[in-house]
Amino acid sequence: MYLAFRTLFVASFLAAVSFGLAACSIEDNSVTTVEESAAMDEGALAAVVLKDWEDLKTAMMEFGDAMPAENFDFKPTDELRSFGEQLMHVASAHLFYMGNLDTDAARPDLGEPVEKADVLQALSDSFDFGTEILSGQTDASLREMVDGGYLGESSRARIAYQAMIHTRQEYGVMTVYLRLNDIVPPASR
Repeated sequence: MYLAFRTLFVASFLAAVSFGLAACSIEDNSVTTVEESAAMDEGALAAVVLKDWEDLKTAMMEFGDAMPAENFDFKPTDELRSFGEQLMHVASAHLFYMGNLDTDAARPDLGEPVEKADVLQALSDSFDFGTEILSGQTDASLREMVDGGYLGESSRARIAYQAMIHTRQEYGVMTVYLRLNDIVPPASR
């Protein structure tokens, strides 16, 4: 059920962005066709994907900064990742997803940091890697089908949004880490 909803949501979103809400508007008693509207909105898809990615970086960097350095090794239970490990998991996932958009792009070496400053730098570097790749995309290239790894053949836009969905899911998980340390997550302030 969740997979079906997620797929429908992403497809609906991409269709709305790609074709614009005015695709069938009536202006001066003439109907604007989808093709005309899409041509007028060239670059809209690439711009919104890049903006969403950059906004997510801002949110995640604020989020990571909210946890004190001495609590980066905090785990709610022994079998879960620490807060720092969670952020590194997100950073590594960015390299996987965004690397599928441009397989020739040189992925940064994130290393295995444990200190807060180093973990946040690795997270920032992973977002910068995605920004560099997304900055080179066009609406047409985002619609192209590529190998999405475990996602199978997917459009580049779908892969980019899967990266963002994964990051938001992990953000939700990590809000518990902050709250268990009596910290209100930045988005809830």
